[in-house]
Amino acid sequence: MPSTVEQLSPSRVKLTVEIPFADLTPHLEKAYREIAQQVTIPGFRKGKVPNMVIDQRFGRGMVLQEAINAALPSAFEAAVTEAKVIPLGEPEVEVTKLEDGDLVEFTAEIDIRPDFTVPAFSSLTATVDARRPVDAEVDERIALLRQRFATSTDVDRPAAAGDQVTLSLVGSRDGEALPDATAENVTYVIGSGGMIDGLDEAVTGLSAGEEATFASTLVGGPLEGEPADITVTVTKVAEQKLPELDDEFAQLISEFDTVEEMRADLAKRVEELVASEQVASGRDKVLEALVEATAFEVPERLVQAEVASRKEQITSQLQGAGLTLEDYLERAEEEADTPEAFWADVEKSTLRGLKAQLILDKIADDAEVGVEQADLSELLVRKAAQNGTSPEQEAQHMMEHNHVGAWMQEIRRNKALGLIVAEAKVTDADGNAVDLSGAEAPVVDAE
Repeated sequence: MPSTVEQLSPSRVKLTVEIPFADLTPHLEKAYREIAQQVTIPGFRKGKVPNMVIDQRFGRGMVLQEAINAALPSAFEAAVTEAKVIPLGEPEVEVTKLEDGDLVEFTAEIDIRPDFTVPAFSSLTATVDARRPVDAEVDERIALLRQRFATSTDVDRPAAAGDQVTLSLVGSRDGEALPDATAENVTYVIGSGGMIDGLDEAVTGLSAGEEATFASTLVGGPLEGEPADITVTVTKVAEQKLPELDDEFAQLISEFDTVEEMRADLAKRVEELVASEQVASGRDKVLEALVEATAFEVPERLVQAEVASRKEQITSQLQGAGLTLEDYLERAEEEADTPEAFWADVEKSTLRGLKAQLILDKIADDAEVGVEQADLSELLVRKAAQNGTSPEQEAQHMMEHNHVGAWMQEIRRNKALGLIVAEAKVTDADGNAVDLSGAEAPVVDAE
């Protein structure tokens, strides 16, 4: 069908499309049939109402509108293909001419992916942190394992570091107890941290039945972050005994016969984690370099829509947690310290993300990157491992939430990024080359 394209800007076009009446006829016939099935007119059986009667009762215009609405999507798709543009978002459609029995003309304004040039992948450089030593982290993991299998014995003496104490906590202010700042029968290992500031110092030296009061800041609940006086009462002191770090312990907690074998396996896992973190950082920084080196304007409407969506999502999450944005900024490690600065950062990151997606899509198109069933199956397996589910459950979630298209698109983008990092030059902070050519793509999060 005839169509013309008018370039309104580098990222927006206006398509003018004619639909010959012959192409509209099948849709008209279907519209008449559907209306005839829905209406009841005396003297005619349901489904057998003549077209002329429908025109008289309901108007020819209504039937034409139904037919045009049905014909528009395929006509628009054909015009897009003919114009060789990549649409972004929904078109603004207007029927500009309707000559019954002759033709229908409509215009569609649509944002498109602008034309731009991607720099040579080999020209991209990035620097990542050097891999950290793993020995200390291995020692920490072993210490946690020993802690998990520790035994405890009640003792009649003052509590000391490493003891497990059972206690109650009562928060107060100006001598008045705070109902939302109390807890009973809390089990805590002195020195483990993770609770109220000052607790370790307060309970050290207390025996069962003794109490102490100290000033601190509340954590959790509606009064989180507010100052209060905390009275802690110790009800039980238990001495913890860690298991010996010997071959018997290794056999108890692992499939290995010796501590050396267990430690070597832990070291290998930590090294793999460290390498994975370095690879992820390298991929991110190469993509950042590519975005910075590729010049084009992202359609403003696309940016505005995505920013609005992210704002709505963030606001909903904060409300669900019972927080205001100001509360969140006080507690979170965000660079922004005001709501205005935070939303400005959201807009900047959204723009960078959209630009990265458009670049990766172009690279995937130019390289004719495809997505095989095996790619999707691999993604499901990796997501299942990450989420503690099964591939079947992930597949069901994907279908129920209509993630198929989004996940396949992300797989394609990850493949395109793989092409880029295979040629980019990445070094660590010590100047050593970092090979990302076999880097595994991250698990897609398309909730």
